[in-house]
Amino acid sequence: MLVLSYLIYVTFFNIFQKYKNLLYFVLFYKFIYFCFVKNLPKHQDLPKHQGLRNQLVKLIRAKGIKDENVLRAINEIPRHFFLNSSFLDYAYKDKAFPIAADQTISQPYTVAYQTELLQLSEKDKVLEIGTGSGYQTAVLINLKCDVYSIERQKELFLNTKKLLPKIGFVAKKLIYGDGYKGLPDFAPFDKIVVTAGAPKVPKALLAQLKIGGRLVIPVGDKIQVMTLFIRKSEKEFEKREFDHFSFVPFLKDVNSY
Repeated sequence: MLVLSYLIYVTFFNIFQKYKNLLYFVLFYKFIYFCFVKNLPKHQDLPKHQGLRNQLVKLIRAKGIKDENVLRAINEIPRHFFLNSSFLDYAYKDKAFPIAADQTISQPYTVAYQTELLQLSEKDKVLEIGTGSGYQTAVLINLKCDVYSIERQKELFLNTKKLLPKIGFVAKKLIYGDGYKGLPDFAPFDKIVVTAGAPKVPKALLAQLKIGGRLVIPVGDKIQVMTLFIRKSEKEFEKREFDHFSFVPFLKDVNSY
Protein backbone atom coordinates (compact mmCIF):
# COMPACT_ATOMS: atom_id res chain seq x y z
CA MET A 1 0.00 0.00 0.00
CA LEU A 2 2.86 2.35 0.87
CA VAL A 3 4.56 1.51 -2.40
CA LEU A 4 1.37 2.25 -4.35
CA SER A 5 0.91 5.56 -2.54
CA TYR A 6 4.51 6.48 -3.25
CA LEU A 7 4.13 5.65 -6.96
CA ILE A 8 0.99 7.79 -7.21
CA TYR A 9 2.75 10.68 -5.47
CA VAL A 10 5.77 10.43 -7.78
CA THR A 11 3.52 10.26 -10.87
CA PHE A 12 1.55 13.37 -9.92
CA PHE A 13 4.70 15.22 -8.88
CA ASN A 14 6.30 14.51 -12.27
CA ILE A 15 3.14 15.59 -14.11
CA PHE A 16 3.05 18.81 -12.09
CA GLN A 17 6.72 19.54 -12.78
CA LYS A 18 6.16 18.94 -16.50
CA TYR A 19 3.04 21.08 -16.84
CA LYS A 20 3.45 23.59 -14.01
CA ASN A 21 4.06 26.52 -16.39
CA LEU A 22 0.82 25.74 -18.19
CA LEU A 23 -1.00 25.40 -14.87
CA TYR A 24 0.36 28.73 -13.66
CA PHE A 25 -0.77 30.33 -16.93
CA VAL A 26 -4.31 28.94 -16.59
CA LEU A 27 -4.56 30.13 -13.01
CA PHE A 28 -3.24 33.58 -13.96
CA TYR A 29 -5.72 33.81 -16.87
CA LYS A 30 -8.64 32.92 -14.58
CA PHE A 31 -7.49 35.51 -12.05
CA ILE A 32 -7.37 38.25 -14.72
CA TYR A 33 -10.74 37.21 -16.15
CA PHE A 34 -12.64 37.17 -12.87
CA CYS A 35 -10.99 40.33 -11.50
CA PHE A 36 -11.14 42.49 -14.63
CA VAL A 37 -12.68 41.11 -17.83
CA LYS A 38 -15.83 39.66 -16.28
CA ASN A 39 -16.64 42.99 -14.65
CA LEU A 40 -16.32 45.07 -17.82
CA PRO A 41 -19.66 46.54 -18.93
CA LYS A 42 -21.30 44.36 -21.56
CA HIS A 43 -22.40 47.36 -23.60
CA GLN A 44 -19.55 49.70 -24.50
CA ASP A 45 -19.85 52.71 -26.75
CA LEU A 46 -16.37 53.56 -27.99
CA PRO A 47 -15.02 56.51 -30.01
CA LYS A 48 -14.92 54.30 -33.12
CA HIS A 49 -18.68 53.74 -32.76
CA GLN A 50 -19.30 57.50 -32.52
CA GLY A 51 -17.23 58.00 -35.65
CA LEU A 52 -19.32 55.43 -37.51
CA ARG A 53 -22.52 57.13 -36.31
CA ASN A 54 -21.25 60.47 -37.60
CA GLN A 55 -20.81 58.90 -41.04
CA LEU A 56 -24.26 57.28 -40.84
CA VAL A 57 -25.91 60.61 -40.04
CA LYS A 58 -24.19 62.25 -43.02
CA LEU A 59 -25.60 59.51 -45.25
CA ILE A 60 -29.12 59.82 -43.86
CA ARG A 61 -28.99 63.60 -44.19
CA ALA A 62 -27.90 63.21 -47.83
CA LYS A 63 -30.94 60.96 -48.43
CA GLY A 64 -33.26 63.79 -47.42
CA ILE A 65 -33.82 63.69 -43.66
CA LYS A 66 -33.92 67.29 -42.44
CA ASP A 67 -35.18 67.16 -38.83
CA GLU A 68 -32.12 68.04 -36.75
CA ASN A 69 -33.57 66.48 -33.60
CA VAL A 70 -34.06 63.17 -35.39
CA LEU A 71 -30.53 63.30 -36.81
CA ARG A 72 -29.15 64.10 -33.36
CA ALA A 73 -30.97 61.09 -31.87
CA ILE A 74 -29.54 58.78 -34.54
CA ASN A 75 -26.11 60.26 -33.81
CA GLU A 76 -26.40 59.67 -30.07
CA ILE A 77 -27.91 56.19 -29.84
CA PRO A 78 -25.51 53.20 -29.99
CA ARG A 79 -27.24 51.01 -32.58
CA HIS A 80 -24.76 48.19 -31.96
CA PHE A 81 -26.41 47.65 -28.55
CA PHE A 82 -29.56 46.45 -30.33
CA LEU A 83 -27.99 43.98 -32.77
CA ASN A 84 -27.15 40.32 -32.60
CA SER A 85 -23.42 39.91 -31.97
CA SER A 86 -23.06 38.36 -35.45
CA PHE A 87 -23.78 41.77 -37.00
CA LEU A 88 -21.83 44.09 -34.69
CA ASP A 89 -19.36 44.99 -37.44
CA TYR A 90 -22.28 46.15 -39.62
CA ALA A 91 -24.26 48.05 -36.98
CA TYR A 92 -23.75 51.42 -38.67
CA LYS A 93 -24.49 50.33 -42.21
CA ASP A 94 -27.75 51.85 -43.46
CA LYS A 95 -29.39 48.43 -43.69
CA ALA A 96 -31.92 46.28 -41.87
CA PHE A 97 -30.56 43.19 -40.12
CA PRO A 98 -32.09 40.04 -38.62
CA ILE A 99 -32.86 39.91 -34.90
CA ALA A 100 -34.64 37.28 -32.79
CA ALA A 101 -38.01 35.71 -33.67
CA ASP A 102 -37.40 36.04 -37.44
CA GLN A 103 -37.80 39.82 -37.22
CA THR A 104 -35.49 42.65 -38.28
CA ILE A 105 -34.06 45.86 -36.87
CA SER A 106 -35.13 48.55 -39.32
CA GLN A 107 -32.75 50.41 -41.60
CA PRO A 108 -31.64 53.64 -39.84
CA TYR A 109 -32.95 55.73 -42.74
CA THR A 110 -36.38 54.10 -42.34
CA VAL A 111 -36.39 54.82 -38.60
CA ALA A 112 -35.45 58.45 -39.27
CA TYR A 113 -38.05 58.72 -42.07
CA GLN A 114 -40.94 57.51 -39.91
CA THR A 115 -39.82 59.59 -36.93
CA GLU A 116 -39.58 62.74 -39.05
CA LEU A 117 -43.11 62.22 -40.39
CA LEU A 118 -44.43 62.10 -36.83
CA GLN A 119 -43.30 65.72 -36.23
CA LEU A 120 -42.65 65.01 -32.57
CA SER A 121 -42.71 67.52 -29.75
CA GLU A 122 -41.30 67.06 -26.26
CA LYS A 123 -43.71 65.15 -23.99
CA ASP A 124 -45.79 63.86 -26.88
CA LYS A 125 -47.65 60.71 -25.89
CA VAL A 126 -46.53 58.18 -28.50
CA LEU A 127 -47.81 54.67 -29.21
CA GLU A 128 -45.34 52.42 -31.00
CA ILE A 129 -46.65 49.23 -32.58
CA GLY A 130 -43.82 46.69 -32.82
CA THR A 131 -41.13 47.27 -30.17
CA GLY A 132 -38.82 44.83 -31.95
CA SER A 133 -35.18 45.34 -31.00
CA GLY A 134 -36.05 48.56 -29.14
CA TYR A 135 -34.01 50.83 -31.43
CA GLN A 136 -36.98 52.88 -32.67
CA THR A 137 -38.25 52.99 -29.08
CA ALA A 138 -34.92 54.43 -27.97
CA VAL A 139 -35.09 57.11 -30.67
CA LEU A 140 -38.54 58.17 -29.44
CA ILE A 141 -37.37 58.23 -25.81
CA ASN A 142 -34.26 60.20 -26.78
CA LEU A 143 -36.63 62.81 -28.29
CA LYS A 144 -38.23 63.16 -24.82
CA CYS A 145 -41.54 61.54 -25.72
CA ASP A 146 -43.69 59.46 -23.36
CA VAL A 147 -43.49 56.13 -25.14
CA TYR A 148 -45.97 53.27 -24.95
CA SER A 149 -44.82 50.29 -27.02
CA ILE A 150 -46.43 46.94 -27.88
CA GLU A 151 -44.65 43.78 -29.05
CA ARG A 152 -46.44 40.55 -30.09
CA GLN A 153 -43.32 38.34 -30.12
CA LYS A 154 -42.71 37.14 -26.57
CA GLU A 155 -39.00 36.48 -27.12
CA LEU A 156 -38.44 40.02 -28.40
CA PHE A 157 -40.58 41.54 -25.68
CA LEU A 158 -38.61 39.83 -22.89
CA ASN A 159 -35.24 40.70 -24.46
CA THR A 160 -36.07 44.35 -25.05
CA LYS A 161 -37.77 44.84 -21.69
CA LYS A 162 -34.43 43.94 -20.06
CA LEU A 163 -32.21 45.78 -22.51
CA LEU A 164 -33.77 49.26 -22.70
CA PRO A 165 -33.54 50.29 -19.02
CA LYS A 166 -30.09 48.70 -18.76
CA ILE A 167 -28.75 51.07 -21.41
CA GLY A 168 -30.62 54.12 -20.14
CA PHE A 169 -33.90 54.20 -22.09
CA VAL A 170 -37.05 54.03 -19.97
CA ALA A 171 -40.44 53.83 -21.67
CA LYS A 172 -43.73 54.66 -19.96
CA LYS A 173 -45.04 51.18 -20.84
CA LEU A 174 -43.63 48.16 -22.64
CA ILE A 175 -46.44 45.72 -23.28
CA TYR A 176 -46.67 42.18 -24.63
CA GLY A 177 -49.83 42.19 -26.72
CA ASP A 178 -51.68 42.50 -30.02
CA GLY A 179 -50.74 45.71 -31.83
CA TYR A 180 -53.90 45.60 -33.94
CA LYS A 181 -55.88 46.48 -30.81
CA GLY A 182 -53.61 49.34 -29.77
CA LEU A 183 -53.82 50.42 -26.12
CA PRO A 184 -57.35 51.76 -25.54
CA ASP A 185 -56.76 52.01 -21.77
CA PHE A 186 -54.02 54.61 -22.37
CA ALA A 187 -55.55 56.42 -25.36
CA PRO A 188 -55.71 58.95 -26.86
CA PHE A 189 -52.22 59.39 -28.28
CA ASP A 190 -50.56 62.40 -29.88
CA LYS A 191 -48.66 60.19 -32.30
CA ILE A 192 -48.79 56.54 -33.37
CA VAL A 193 -46.10 54.75 -35.37
CA VAL A 194 -46.40 51.24 -36.82
CA THR A 195 -43.15 49.44 -37.59
CA ALA A 196 -44.58 46.58 -39.67
CA GLY A 197 -46.31 46.43 -43.06
CA ALA A 198 -50.11 46.43 -42.75
CA PRO A 199 -52.42 45.30 -45.58
CA LYS A 200 -54.88 47.91 -44.25
CA VAL A 201 -55.05 50.41 -41.43
CA PRO A 202 -56.55 49.05 -38.19
CA LYS A 203 -59.58 51.12 -37.21
CA ALA A 204 -58.65 50.73 -33.54
CA LEU A 205 -55.46 52.73 -34.10
CA LEU A 206 -57.26 55.55 -35.89
CA ALA A 207 -59.78 55.67 -33.03
CA GLN A 208 -56.99 56.05 -30.45
CA LEU A 209 -55.47 59.10 -32.14
CA LYS A 210 -56.05 62.57 -30.68
CA ILE A 211 -57.64 65.23 -32.85
CA GLY A 212 -54.63 66.84 -34.51
CA GLY A 213 -52.62 63.66 -33.95
CA ARG A 214 -50.55 61.81 -36.56
CA LEU A 215 -50.43 58.11 -37.42
CA VAL A 216 -47.52 56.85 -39.55
CA ILE A 217 -47.96 53.38 -40.99
CA PRO A 218 -46.56 51.43 -43.98
CA VAL A 219 -49.56 50.13 -45.95
CA GLY A 220 -49.43 47.31 -48.48
CA ASP A 221 -48.54 43.65 -48.90
CA LYS A 222 -45.01 42.82 -50.17
CA ILE A 223 -44.11 46.47 -50.74
CA GLN A 224 -45.69 49.19 -48.61
CA VAL A 225 -46.44 52.86 -49.11
CA MET A 226 -45.48 54.97 -46.11
CA THR A 227 -48.78 56.57 -45.18
CA LEU A 228 -49.62 59.43 -42.84
CA PHE A 229 -53.05 59.99 -41.29
CA ILE A 230 -53.80 63.28 -39.55
CA ARG A 231 -56.96 63.36 -37.44
CA LYS A 232 -58.95 66.48 -38.27
CA SER A 233 -62.07 65.76 -36.21
CA GLU A 234 -63.89 62.85 -34.58
CA LYS A 235 -64.68 61.31 -37.98
CA GLU A 236 -62.41 63.09 -40.46
CA PHE A 237 -58.83 62.04 -41.33
CA GLU A 238 -56.45 63.53 -43.84
CA LYS A 239 -54.42 60.87 -45.68
CA ARG A 240 -51.03 61.47 -47.31
CA GLU A 241 -48.87 58.90 -49.13
CA PHE A 242 -45.08 58.99 -49.43
CA ASP A 243 -42.31 56.61 -50.52
CA HIS A 244 -42.25 52.83 -50.86
CA PHE A 245 -40.66 50.56 -48.24
CA SER A 246 -40.42 46.89 -47.35
CA PHE A 247 -41.34 45.83 -43.80
CA VAL A 248 -42.01 42.54 -42.04
CA PRO A 249 -45.79 41.87 -42.01
CA PHE A 250 -48.06 43.36 -39.35
CA LEU A 251 -49.69 40.30 -37.72
CA LYS A 252 -52.60 39.94 -35.31
CA ASP A 253 -52.64 38.23 -31.91
CA VAL A 254 -49.50 37.30 -29.97
CA ASN A 255 -46.72 34.76 -30.46
CA SER A 256 -45.80 33.07 -27.17
CA TYR A 257 -42.72 31.27 -28.49
